[in-house]
Amino acid sequence: LPPSLCQQSSEAQKEEDANEDSTVFTRILDSLLDGYDNRLRPGLGENVTEIKTNIFVTSFGPVSDTEMEYTIDVFFRQSWKDERLCFKGPMEMLPLNNLLASNIWTPDTFFLNGKKSIAHNMTTPNKLLRLKDDGTLLYTMRLTISAECPMQLEDFPMDAHACPLKFGSYAYPVSEVVYTWTQGAAKSVVVAEDGSRLNQYHLIGQTADTEDIRTSRGQYTVMMAHFYLKRKIGYFVIQTYMPCFMTVILSQVSFWLNRESVPARTVFGVTTVLTMTTLSISARNSLPKVAYATAMDWFIAVCYAFVFSALIEFATVNYFTKRSWAWDGKKALEAQHPKKRDPMVLSKKANNVCSAGVNYTPNLTKDASISTISNTTSVQLRGSESKLVDPKKTYNSVSKIDKMSRIVFPVLFGTFNLVYWATYLNREPMVKGVVAST
Repeated sequence: LPPSLCQQSSEAQKEEDANEDSTVFTRILDSLLDGYDNRLRPGLGENVTEIKTNIFVTSFGPVSDTEMEYTIDVFFRQSWKDERLCFKGPMEMLPLNNLLASNIWTPDTFFLNGKKSIAHNMTTPNKLLRLKDDGTLLYTMRLTISAECPMQLEDFPMDAHACPLKFGSYAYPVSEVVYTWTQGAAKSVVVAEDGSRLNQYHLIGQTADTEDIRTSRGQYTVMMAHFYLKRKIGYFVIQTYMPCFMTVILSQVSFWLNRESVPARTVFGVTTVLTMTTLSISARNSLPKVAYATAMDWFIAVCYAFVFSALIEFATVNYFTKRSWAWDGKKALEAQHPKKRDPMVLSKKANNVCSAGVNYTPNLTKDASISTISNTTSVQLRGSESKLVDPKKTYNSVSKIDKMSRIVFPVLFGTFNLVYWATYLNREPMVKGVVAST
Protein backbone atom coordinates (compact mmCIF):
# COMPACT_ATOMS: atom_id res chain seq x y z
CA LEU A 1 0.00 0.00 0.00
CA PRO A 2 1.19 3.61 -0.56
CA PRO A 3 2.50 5.44 2.53
CA SER A 4 -0.43 7.86 2.53
CA LEU A 5 -2.92 5.01 2.70
CA CYS A 6 -0.95 3.35 5.53
CA GLN A 7 -0.97 6.58 7.51
CA GLN A 8 -4.70 7.04 7.03
CA SER A 9 -5.38 3.50 8.10
CA SER A 10 -3.25 3.89 11.29
CA GLU A 11 -5.02 7.12 12.25
CA ALA A 12 -8.37 5.49 11.69
CA GLN A 13 -7.31 2.58 13.88
CA LYS A 14 -6.24 4.94 16.69
CA GLU A 15 -9.50 6.86 16.48
CA GLU A 16 -11.44 3.64 16.62
CA ASP A 17 -9.43 2.48 19.65
CA ALA A 18 -10.01 5.84 21.40
CA ASN A 19 -13.73 5.59 20.78
CA GLU A 20 -13.71 2.10 22.19
CA ASP A 21 -11.75 3.26 25.29
CA SER A 22 -14.11 6.15 25.92
CA THR A 23 -17.03 3.81 25.58
CA VAL A 24 -15.40 1.41 28.01
CA PHE A 25 -14.72 4.20 30.55
CA THR A 26 -18.26 5.50 30.22
CA ARG A 27 -19.58 2.05 30.97
CA ILE A 28 -17.17 1.72 33.91
CA LEU A 29 -18.25 5.03 35.45
CA ASP A 30 -21.91 4.26 34.91
CA SER A 31 -21.47 0.90 36.57
CA LEU A 32 -19.54 2.45 39.48
CA LEU A 33 -22.17 5.09 40.15
CA ASP A 34 -25.04 2.65 39.75
CA GLY A 35 -26.31 2.16 43.27
CA TYR A 36 -23.57 4.33 44.78
CA ASP A 37 -24.73 6.30 47.83
CA ASN A 38 -22.56 9.39 48.34
CA ARG A 39 -24.15 9.98 51.75
CA LEU A 40 -22.21 7.10 53.26
CA ARG A 41 -18.49 7.21 53.94
CA PRO A 42 -16.21 4.44 52.63
CA GLY A 43 -15.89 1.45 54.95
CA LEU A 44 -18.89 2.42 57.04
CA GLY A 45 -19.31 -0.08 59.86
CA GLU A 46 -16.12 -1.95 58.98
CA ASN A 47 -13.04 0.25 59.29
CA VAL A 48 -11.92 3.84 59.75
CA THR A 49 -11.53 6.04 56.69
CA GLU A 50 -8.01 7.44 56.43
CA ILE A 51 -7.56 10.78 54.70
CA LYS A 52 -4.00 11.55 53.56
CA THR A 53 -3.30 15.24 53.01
CA ASN A 54 -0.53 17.55 51.94
CA ILE A 55 -0.29 21.25 51.15
CA PHE A 56 1.64 23.13 48.49
CA VAL A 57 1.76 26.87 49.20
CA THR A 58 1.88 28.93 46.03
CA SER A 59 1.90 32.31 47.79
CA PHE A 60 2.08 33.38 51.43
CA GLY A 61 0.96 36.81 52.55
CA PRO A 62 0.18 39.52 53.21
CA VAL A 63 0.05 39.53 57.02
CA SER A 64 -2.13 42.04 58.87
CA ASP A 65 -0.87 43.04 62.32
CA THR A 66 -3.94 45.07 63.21
CA GLU A 67 -6.34 42.21 62.40
CA MET A 68 -3.91 39.46 63.47
CA GLU A 69 -4.52 37.40 60.35
CA TYR A 70 -2.69 36.27 57.24
CA THR A 71 -3.61 35.21 53.71
CA ILE A 72 -2.34 32.05 52.04
CA ASP A 73 -2.91 30.58 48.57
CA VAL A 74 -2.56 26.78 48.49
CA PHE A 75 -3.11 23.61 46.50
CA PHE A 76 -4.96 21.51 49.06
CA ARG A 77 -4.65 17.78 48.35
CA GLN A 78 -6.59 14.89 49.88
CA SER A 79 -6.36 11.21 49.13
CA TRP A 80 -8.50 8.32 50.43
CA LYS A 81 -9.62 4.87 49.38
CA ASP A 82 -13.18 4.00 48.43
CA GLU A 83 -13.49 0.29 47.62
CA ARG A 84 -16.86 0.89 46.03
CA LEU A 85 -15.05 2.61 43.13
CA CYS A 86 -12.70 -0.26 42.19
CA PHE A 87 -12.67 -1.06 38.48
CA LYS A 88 -10.83 -3.03 35.82
CA GLY A 89 -9.99 -1.40 32.52
CA PRO A 90 -7.31 -0.53 29.98
CA MET A 91 -5.95 2.28 32.21
CA GLU A 92 -4.66 2.16 35.75
CA MET A 93 -5.80 5.71 36.58
CA LEU A 94 -8.70 7.77 35.31
CA PRO A 95 -8.13 11.57 35.16
CA LEU A 96 -11.53 13.12 35.77
CA ASN A 97 -12.91 16.63 36.18
CA ASN A 98 -14.75 18.13 39.10
CA LEU A 99 -18.20 17.01 37.93
CA LEU A 100 -17.74 13.56 39.40
CA ALA A 101 -16.89 15.02 42.84
CA SER A 102 -20.53 15.95 43.40
CA ASN A 103 -21.62 12.35 42.81
CA ILE A 104 -19.25 10.58 45.20
CA TRP A 105 -18.40 10.89 48.89
CA THR A 106 -15.76 13.55 49.70
CA PRO A 107 -14.31 14.50 53.10
CA ASP A 108 -16.03 17.29 55.02
CA THR A 109 -12.75 19.08 55.74
CA PHE A 110 -12.94 22.58 57.20
CA PHE A 111 -10.37 25.07 58.53
CA LEU A 112 -10.66 25.64 62.25
CA ASN A 113 -8.91 29.05 62.33
CA GLY A 114 -10.06 30.20 58.92
CA LYS A 115 -11.87 33.53 58.77
CA LYS A 116 -12.63 33.51 55.07
CA SER A 117 -11.84 30.94 52.38
CA ILE A 118 -12.31 31.18 48.65
CA ALA A 119 -12.44 28.25 46.21
CA HIS A 120 -11.40 29.54 42.79
CA ASN A 121 -13.91 29.01 40.02
CA MET A 122 -12.35 30.82 37.06
CA THR A 123 -12.68 29.79 34.36
CA THR A 124 -14.02 26.54 35.78
CA PRO A 125 -13.78 25.23 39.35
CA ASN A 126 -10.07 24.71 40.07
CA LYS A 127 -10.43 21.10 41.18
CA LEU A 128 -8.78 17.87 40.15
CA LEU A 129 -10.03 14.32 40.67
CA ARG A 130 -8.15 11.13 39.81
CA LEU A 131 -9.37 7.56 40.34
CA LYS A 132 -7.09 4.53 40.51
CA ASP A 133 -8.25 1.02 39.71
CA ASP A 134 -8.01 0.00 43.40
CA GLY A 135 -10.49 2.71 44.40
CA THR A 136 -7.93 5.29 45.63
CA LEU A 137 -9.00 8.86 44.92
CA LEU A 138 -6.85 12.02 44.69
CA TYR A 139 -8.84 15.21 45.16
CA THR A 140 -7.08 18.59 44.92
CA MET A 141 -8.39 22.12 44.88
CA ARG A 142 -6.99 25.64 44.84
CA LEU A 143 -7.92 27.72 47.87
CA THR A 144 -7.22 31.19 49.17
CA ILE A 145 -7.53 31.22 52.95
CA SER A 146 -7.55 34.09 55.43
CA ALA A 147 -6.65 32.56 58.80
CA GLU A 148 -6.08 33.84 62.31
CA CYS A 149 -2.53 34.35 63.50
CA PRO A 150 -2.32 35.06 67.25
CA MET A 151 0.55 37.43 67.93
CA GLN A 152 2.46 38.34 71.08
CA LEU A 153 3.90 41.80 70.44
CA GLU A 154 6.02 42.38 73.55
CA ASP A 155 9.18 42.33 71.39
CA PHE A 156 7.75 44.40 68.53
CA PRO A 157 9.40 45.21 66.10
CA MET A 158 12.02 42.52 66.87
CA ASP A 159 9.31 39.88 67.23
CA ALA A 160 8.68 36.46 65.68
CA HIS A 161 5.41 34.61 65.20
CA ALA A 162 4.11 31.15 64.32
CA CYS A 163 1.00 31.46 62.16
CA PRO A 164 -1.02 28.21 62.29
CA LEU A 165 -3.26 26.60 59.70
CA LYS A 166 -5.60 24.06 61.33
CA PHE A 167 -8.01 21.76 59.52
CA GLY A 168 -9.90 18.55 60.13
CA SER A 169 -13.25 16.83 59.77
CA TYR A 170 -16.29 18.79 60.79
CA ALA A 171 -18.63 15.87 61.55
CA TYR A 172 -16.64 12.64 61.78
CA PRO A 173 -14.74 11.80 65.01
CA VAL A 174 -11.56 9.74 65.09
CA SER A 175 -13.61 6.55 65.36
CA GLU A 176 -14.78 7.12 61.79
CA VAL A 177 -12.31 9.42 59.97
CA VAL A 178 -8.65 10.09 60.72
CA TYR A 179 -6.22 12.44 58.98
CA THR A 180 -2.55 11.75 58.26
CA TRP A 181 0.21 13.50 56.33
CA THR A 182 0.93 11.95 52.93
CA GLN A 183 4.75 12.08 53.10
CA GLY A 184 5.20 12.55 56.81
CA ALA A 185 5.04 15.74 58.81
CA ALA A 186 8.44 16.98 57.59
CA LYS A 187 7.69 16.96 53.84
CA SER A 188 3.94 17.36 53.52
CA VAL A 189 3.88 21.17 53.74
CA VAL A 190 5.91 22.82 50.98
CA VAL A 191 6.24 26.53 50.14
CA ALA A 192 7.18 27.63 46.64
CA GLU A 193 10.58 29.31 46.35
CA ASP A 194 9.05 32.54 45.07
CA GLY A 195 5.90 32.18 47.14
CA SER A 196 6.58 34.87 49.74
CA ARG A 197 4.41 37.98 49.43
CA LEU A 198 5.70 39.61 52.61
CA ASN A 199 7.10 43.12 52.99
CA GLN A 200 7.65 43.27 56.75
CA TYR A 201 8.49 39.62 57.47
CA HIS A 202 10.92 36.84 56.63
CA LEU A 203 9.33 33.41 56.19
CA ILE A 204 12.00 31.39 57.98
CA GLY A 205 10.37 27.95 57.90
CA GLN A 206 7.31 25.79 58.39
CA THR A 207 6.43 22.68 60.36
CA ALA A 208 3.53 20.22 60.40
CA ASP A 209 1.96 18.29 63.25
CA THR A 210 -1.15 16.39 64.31
CA GLU A 211 -3.18 16.50 67.49
CA ASP A 212 -6.45 15.17 68.83
CA ILE A 213 -8.93 17.46 70.51
CA ARG A 214 -11.87 16.53 72.67
CA THR A 215 -15.22 18.24 72.33
CA SER A 216 -18.74 17.56 73.54
CA ARG A 217 -19.35 15.58 70.32
CA GLY A 218 -16.30 13.37 70.69
CA GLN A 219 -12.60 13.28 69.82
CA TYR A 220 -11.44 14.75 66.52
CA THR A 221 -8.18 14.79 64.60
CA VAL A 222 -6.73 18.23 63.85
CA MET A 223 -3.96 18.75 61.31
CA MET A 224 -1.72 21.74 61.99
CA ALA A 225 0.83 23.54 59.84
CA HIS A 226 2.85 26.38 61.41
CA PHE A 227 4.54 29.07 59.34
CA TYR A 228 7.32 30.89 61.22
CA LEU A 229 7.74 34.60 60.58
CA LYS A 230 10.48 37.01 61.67
CA ARG A 231 9.78 40.71 61.32
CA LYS A 232 12.07 42.98 59.31
CA ILE A 233 13.16 45.94 61.40
CA GLY A 234 14.40 48.22 58.60
CA TYR A 235 11.10 50.02 58.04
CA PHE A 236 10.72 50.86 61.72
CA VAL A 237 14.31 52.08 62.03
CA ILE A 238 13.66 54.62 59.28
CA GLN A 239 10.12 55.50 60.33
CA THR A 240 10.36 55.63 64.13
CA TYR A 241 13.74 54.90 65.71
CA MET A 242 15.83 57.41 63.75
CA PRO A 243 13.35 60.31 64.19
CA CYS A 244 13.19 59.60 67.95
CA PHE A 245 16.98 59.46 68.17
CA MET A 246 17.40 62.73 66.28
CA THR A 247 14.70 64.43 68.37
CA VAL A 248 16.52 63.55 71.59
CA ILE A 249 19.80 64.85 70.17
CA LEU A 250 18.04 68.05 69.10
CA SER A 251 16.64 68.57 72.60
CA GLN A 252 20.16 68.36 74.04
CA VAL A 253 21.42 71.10 71.72
CA SER A 254 19.72 73.61 74.03
CA PHE A 255 22.34 72.86 76.71
CA TRP A 256 24.88 74.67 74.55
CA LEU A 257 22.82 77.85 74.24
CA ASN A 258 23.13 80.75 76.68
CA ARG A 259 20.76 80.57 79.59
CA GLU A 260 19.60 84.09 78.79
CA SER A 261 18.33 82.88 75.37
CA VAL A 262 14.87 82.12 76.72
CA PRO A 263 12.93 82.14 73.40
CA ALA A 264 15.40 79.83 71.63
CA ARG A 265 15.60 77.30 74.43
CA THR A 266 11.84 77.35 74.96
CA VAL A 267 11.30 76.58 71.28
CA PHE A 268 13.76 73.66 71.46
CA GLY A 269 12.03 72.16 74.49
CA VAL A 270 8.39 72.55 73.47
CA THR A 271 8.97 71.53 69.82
CA THR A 272 10.82 68.35 70.69
CA VAL A 273 8.17 67.33 73.24
CA LEU A 274 5.40 67.80 70.68
CA THR A 275 7.43 65.89 68.08
CA MET A 276 7.84 62.93 70.42
CA THR A 277 4.11 62.95 71.11
CA THR A 278 3.36 62.80 67.38
CA LEU A 279 5.84 59.96 66.83
CA SER A 280 4.36 57.91 69.67
CA ILE A 281 0.85 58.27 68.25
CA SER A 282 1.88 57.37 64.68
CA ALA A 283 3.86 54.32 65.87
CA ARG A 284 0.75 52.88 67.52
CA ASN A 285 -1.40 53.20 64.39
CA SER A 286 0.21 50.15 62.77
CA LEU A 287 -0.50 47.91 65.78
CA PRO A 288 -3.62 46.44 67.35
CA LYS A 289 -4.79 48.10 70.54
CA VAL A 290 -2.95 45.79 72.93
CA ALA A 291 -2.95 46.50 76.65
CA TYR A 292 0.77 45.89 77.21
CA ALA A 293 3.85 47.86 76.20
CA THR A 294 5.96 46.73 73.24
CA ALA A 295 9.70 47.16 72.79
CA MET A 296 9.06 50.21 70.61
CA ASP A 297 6.80 51.69 73.28
CA TRP A 298 9.62 51.42 75.83
CA PHE A 299 12.07 53.10 73.45
CA ILE A 300 9.65 55.95 72.72
CA ALA A 301 8.85 56.35 76.42
CA VAL A 302 12.52 56.67 77.36
CA CYS A 303 13.13 59.14 74.51
CA TYR A 304 10.12 61.12 75.67
CA ALA A 305 11.55 61.17 79.20
CA PHE A 306 14.88 62.51 77.91
CA VAL A 307 13.19 65.25 75.88
CA PHE A 308 10.93 66.25 78.75
CA SER A 309 13.87 66.23 81.16
CA ALA A 310 15.73 68.64 78.87
CA LEU A 311 12.79 71.03 79.10
CA ILE A 312 12.69 70.71 82.90
CA GLU A 313 16.46 71.30 83.00
CA PHE A 314 16.05 74.62 81.22
CA ALA A 315 13.25 75.63 83.59
CA THR A 316 15.58 74.91 86.51
CA VAL A 317 18.44 76.89 84.97
CA ASN A 318 16.14 79.79 84.19
CA TYR A 319 14.84 79.83 87.76
CA PHE A 320 18.33 80.18 89.23
CA THR A 321 19.46 82.81 86.70
CA LYS A 322 20.09 86.21 88.40
CA ARG A 323 18.24 89.16 86.92
CA SER A 324 20.02 92.53 86.44
CA TRP A 325 19.98 95.54 84.16
CA ALA A 326 22.48 93.71 81.95
CA TRP A 327 19.62 91.53 80.79
CA ASP A 328 18.92 94.34 78.31
CA GLY A 329 21.29 93.91 75.40
CA LYS A 330 21.51 97.65 74.66
CA LYS A 331 22.61 98.50 78.20
CA ALA A 332 25.14 95.69 78.13
CA LEU A 333 26.54 97.10 74.91
CA GLU A 334 26.78 100.57 76.43
CA ALA A 335 28.54 99.09 79.45
CA GLN A 336 31.13 97.47 77.23
CA HIS A 337 31.66 100.66 75.16
CA PRO A 338 30.95 103.79 77.33
CA LYS A 339 30.40 107.04 75.48
CA LYS A 340 33.28 109.52 75.29
CA ARG A 341 32.74 112.72 77.25
CA ASP A 342 32.58 115.99 75.26
CA PRO A 343 35.45 118.26 76.40
CA MET A 344 33.38 121.42 75.69
CA VAL A 345 30.65 120.22 78.02
CA LEU A 346 33.20 119.48 80.68
CA SER A 347 34.77 122.94 80.29
CA LYS A 348 31.38 124.63 80.55
CA LYS A 349 30.56 122.69 83.69
CA ALA A 350 33.98 123.62 85.08
CA ASN A 351 33.49 127.29 84.31
CA ASN A 352 30.13 127.31 86.03
CA VAL A 353 31.61 125.71 89.08
CA CYS A 354 34.52 128.16 88.89
CA SER A 355 32.27 131.21 88.76
CA ALA A 356 30.31 129.92 91.66
CA GLY A 357 33.55 129.38 93.50
CA VAL A 358 34.73 132.91 92.77
CA ASN A 359 31.55 134.39 94.16
CA TYR A 360 31.81 132.49 97.40
CA THR A 361 35.65 132.38 97.66
CA PRO A 362 37.06 135.63 96.37
CA ASN A 363 40.56 134.88 97.64
CA LEU A 364 41.10 132.02 95.08
CA THR A 365 42.57 132.87 91.74
CA LYS A 366 40.81 131.87 88.51
CA ASP A 367 43.46 129.41 87.37
CA ALA A 368 43.65 127.69 90.70
CA SER A 369 39.87 127.32 90.91
CA ILE A 370 39.65 125.85 87.39
CA SER A 371 42.37 123.36 88.04
CA THR A 372 40.84 122.35 91.35
CA ILE A 373 37.35 121.84 89.92
CA SER A 374 38.77 119.93 86.90
CA ASN A 375 40.46 117.56 89.25
CA THR A 376 37.25 117.17 91.22
CA THR A 377 35.28 116.43 88.04
CA SER A 378 37.76 113.83 86.85
CA VAL A 379 37.61 112.16 90.25
CA GLN A 380 33.82 112.06 90.09
CA LEU A 381 33.86 110.57 86.56
CA ARG A 382 36.33 107.89 87.58
CA GLY A 383 34.18 107.06 90.56
CA SER A 384 31.03 106.72 88.47
CA GLU A 385 32.81 104.60 85.87
CA SER A 386 34.29 102.39 88.57
CA LYS A 387 30.77 101.68 89.82
CA LEU A 388 29.84 100.01 86.44
CA VAL A 389 29.41 96.29 86.90
CA ASP A 390 31.43 94.00 84.66
CA PRO A 391 28.94 92.85 81.98
CA LYS A 392 30.63 89.44 81.64
CA LYS A 393 29.38 88.54 85.09
CA THR A 394 25.69 88.99 84.25
CA TYR A 395 25.42 88.54 80.47
CA ASN A 396 26.29 85.59 78.21
CA SER A 397 27.03 83.42 81.25
CA VAL A 398 27.00 79.59 81.44
CA SER A 399 25.19 77.71 84.18
CA LYS A 400 26.84 74.91 86.09
CA ILE A 401 23.71 72.82 85.51
CA ASP A 402 24.15 73.23 81.74
CA LYS A 403 27.78 72.20 81.97
CA MET A 404 26.82 69.07 83.85
CA SER A 405 23.90 68.28 81.53
CA ARG A 406 26.16 68.44 78.46
CA ILE A 407 27.92 65.34 79.77
CA VAL A 408 25.27 63.48 81.78
CA PHE A 409 22.45 63.47 79.23
CA PRO A 410 24.46 62.09 76.23
CA VAL A 411 26.15 59.47 78.42
CA LEU A 412 22.85 58.23 79.83
CA PHE A 413 21.17 58.16 76.42
CA GLY A 414 24.11 56.31 74.86
CA THR A 415 24.08 53.76 77.69
CA PHE A 416 20.34 53.20 77.25
CA ASN A 417 20.76 52.58 73.50
CA LEU A 418 23.60 50.15 74.11
CA VAL A 419 21.57 48.12 76.61
CA TYR A 420 18.37 48.30 74.54
CA TRP A 421 19.81 47.08 71.24
CA ALA A 422 22.09 44.50 72.85
CA THR A 423 19.11 43.03 74.69
CA TYR A 424 16.67 42.76 71.82
CA LEU A 425 18.95 42.04 68.86
CA ASN A 426 20.83 39.22 70.62
CA ARG A 427 17.64 37.59 71.86
CA GLU A 428 16.55 34.52 69.90
CA PRO A 429 12.97 34.73 68.66
CA MET A 430 10.70 32.79 70.99
CA VAL A 431 7.36 31.57 69.70
CA LYS A 432 5.24 29.92 72.37
CA GLY A 433 8.19 28.00 73.77
CA VAL A 434 9.54 27.04 70.34
CA VAL A 435 12.84 28.55 69.16
CA ALA A 436 12.58 29.43 65.49
CA SER A 437 16.05 29.11 64.07
CA THR A 438 16.98 31.66 61.47
